[in-house]
Amino acid sequence: MLLLLSLLASVLLSGVEGGEIYCGTEAKPHSRPYMAFVSFCEKKNGRQYQCGGFLVQDNFVLTAAHCNGSEMTVTLGAHNIRKRENTWQVIPVIQTFPHKDYNKKKGINDIMLLKLENKAQLNRNVQIIPLPSHQDMVEPVQVCSVAGWGKMADGKLSDTLQEVDLQVQEEKMCKKNFQPKFNSSIQLCVGNPKSKKATGPGDSGGPLVCKGVAQGIVSYAYKRPPRVFTRISSFMPWIHRTMKLAA
Repeated sequence: MLLLLSLLASVLLSGVEGGEIYCGTEAKPHSRPYMAFVSFCEKKNGRQYQCGGFLVQDNFVLTAAHCNGSEMTVTLGAHNIRKRENTWQVIPVIQTFPHKDYNKKKGINDIMLLKLENKAQLNRNVQIIPLPSHQDMVEPVQVCSVAGWGKMADGKLSDTLQEVDLQVQEEKMCKKNFQPKFNSSIQLCVGNPKSKKATGPGDSGGPLVCKGVAQGIVSYAYKRPPRVFTRISSFMPWIHRTMKLAA
């Protein structure tokens, strides 16, 4: 299941591999009504890719900056993304707001807001997920969850939303694996290296949910856990300011 888009790990983050999700399970349909399926074309080669995202306001979706492209569309209210359901809301993206300091090579500030052409119609299948306060901290050993439609262990993209529980790690674990890239002030280290549970290609941009709050964004990884997630709390002033200016 989860992480970048099909091969986007190698396309956009050189030396990075998504890895497949192991030990994940199919989510209960519409149990994560904030989830967004983000599709777009890569600007250089025109190929179509996918990412995850999550609804943070009725007209804004939050995702990873490396998921930027052309002809962007967001699908809300989906469980099986290959079989259209009457719960779907397919909304074009009219404007993208990647963080101005996003650095593709270093993988930092990997966060982007998508402004939707129309406001989402909120119902039991489409909901906004709470965001953290600027001071919120995610503690190591805490178990959070991630979901997405990315590649599974068999190498195929999942038709249905998959989910997995992942354990937050001490920052030293990622500093060891990702030096000099990892920056604990704006990133989270997630996934027990002794476990097979992990995100994979196609899951980038999806939320790390801890106690019902979106605390991280699937960003990048190498072959084995842990993975690096964007720490949302560090960007709350930017998120509020950007949505206010773009309203």
